[in-house]
Formats: sequence, C-alpha cells, structure tokens
Amino acid sequence: MSAARKVRREPEAPVVRMQASDEQRPAGRLLGDELRYHRERLGFTLSDAAQVIRASTSKLSRLERGESPAKPRDVHDLAAFYGLSREQHSQLDQLLAQAGNADLYARFADVTPNFLKRLIRLEATAQSITVFEPRVVPGLLQNEEYARAIVRITEIGLSDVEVDRIVALRTQRQVMLDRGVPTLAALISEEILYRPFGTADVMTEQMAFLLKATQTNRVNIRIVRKAAMVPPYPVFHLTFADGDCQELAYVEHLDGATYVTQKRQLDKYRHLLDNVRASTYERVESVAALKRAIEHWERLAAAEEPS
Repeated sequence: MSAARKVRREPEAPVVRMQASDEQRPAGRLLGDELRYHRERLGFTLSDAAQVIRASTSKLSRLERGESPAKPRDVHDLAAFYGLSREQHSQLDQLLAQAGNADLYARFADVTPNFLKRLIRLEATAQSITVFEPRVVPGLLQNEEYARAIVRITEIGLSDVEVDRIVALRTQRQVMLDRGVPTLAALISEEILYRPFGTADVMTEQMAFLLKATQTNRVNIRIVRKAAMVPPYPVFHLTFADGDCQELAYVEHLDGATYVTQKRQLDKYRHLLDNVRASTYERVESVAALKRAIEHWERLAAAEEPS
C-alpha cells in the first residue's frame, strides 16, 4: 500500500507544548494509542502517516503518545488514510471529543468486541497497574489451562483453533511482567480461590502460579476477605510515568468497558480501590490463603484419581 504523496514543509518553529488539563491528558493518550495501533497494524511508518497530516514525524509521534492536542482534521485524515470502518471512525470521534472537552465527555463507553484489546495495549505502556477482580483470577495472572477453561465457558461455539488464539492473547499479556515495569497490584476475592474453572489439577496449578507470583518484587497479590463488601465488577487503575503522573481507570461490564479519565470520577475509583485494599489480608496472610487453596485443590485432585 503506498503512502500519500510527499509534501514540502517549511522548517518548523520551536515547539511550545500546550498544557492539557488533568482529564485531557489521559484521554489524548487513548486517542493517540488508537491511532498508533492502526498505523502499525497496516505497516505504515511514522513518515508515511506524517505526510498525510502535513506534519513532521516528531509531531505525529507526540500525537500518538498523547503529548500534543489532536486536531479533528488530522484525526479524520488519518482515519481515511488507514481505511477505517464507520464504526472505527466513530470510536475515534468519541475519543477526540473526550480529549478536546473533558468536562463534557467525562468518560466513554467502548461497546465494540475489541474493547479489551485497547486495555492490553495500554497495559504495555503503564508504570503501575492495580486491579480488583471479584469473579476470576485477573487475566494478567491466569495460567494457560485456567484461561482455556474460562474461554470455553464464556465463549460458546468457538473452534479449538479460536480458543487457542484467545488463550494465547491472554497469556502473552504476562510477558511484560518479566520487565521491571509495570508493577502489578492484584486484589483478588477469596471466593475466587475456590471457584472451579477446569479440573482440580488445573485449579491447583493456577493457585501455585499465584503463589509463585507473590515471590517477585513486581507483583503484589492481596486476597480480599470473604466477608468484605466489594463491588460486583472488575476495576483497573493504570498510571503512566511520562511527565506528570497520568492515570486512567477501566471498569469492565458484561459486553463492554468504560474508560475513566475525568478527575472526579478517578477520585471515586481510587477511593473504591482503597476501600477494597483495606479489606484484604496482609501479605503473609494472603500467602497463607493461597497455600490453603492449593491444599484444598490437591485433596480434590487426589480424590478424583482412579483407584
């Protein structure tokens, strides 16, 4: 696919960065991340795309990092160049509106089937991730067979090949935890440790996987006490270390997700996570809770073995 024709540009004046509001910066990051995703997916270089919006590669790079305010014309020109569908173009319009007027668009609902893919791309650039999960082991801490069992239950009618691809996507998210960044704090409801997904052997291995994760300095697992009053839905909180400490929250629903960037709403979800954290066991007790779960599933696995 050929790039747009080259245009002659005058030398640029020194860049003076506009100061975005606390709400606009994370919204701009989401928009820039989406634009970068489509460019890389189609195999275009920064130079290819920069010509489309009559800009330098450094300006486009700042746009994709959310460091420069996005102009509607540039976003629309890039969407046309990338050949995006009407639905994809509409998503960019929502992000553009939020980035340009955070007071009016405090958050946006992502209703496309690809809502999780955006979170996965953002995880890779985060400085820290905090996740509360009341239903299953968080995706970043699922081993392969546990993930496979969940996919088979929640995604009915998929072929083995399709299931394998989804499982691979989930497990590949864990690769970034081999680096020093991001750090992960996982608040996991105690009921999850005893909720079966797969065989007793699968659950034993998954609990052992969590226990091993507690031994690293990048993963902090806290088990939420059974009696705690907690939200019935997962909540993610991500921070980013470029410039001022930027952040966003991600709240998952049955068939979509909400990304929160407005300060008042972020304060609400930080407070919510603080309340959940206050209901967790301390580290030593959390480790002990995982060991009890391992013993539980080992007993069940032994009972399932043919005599």
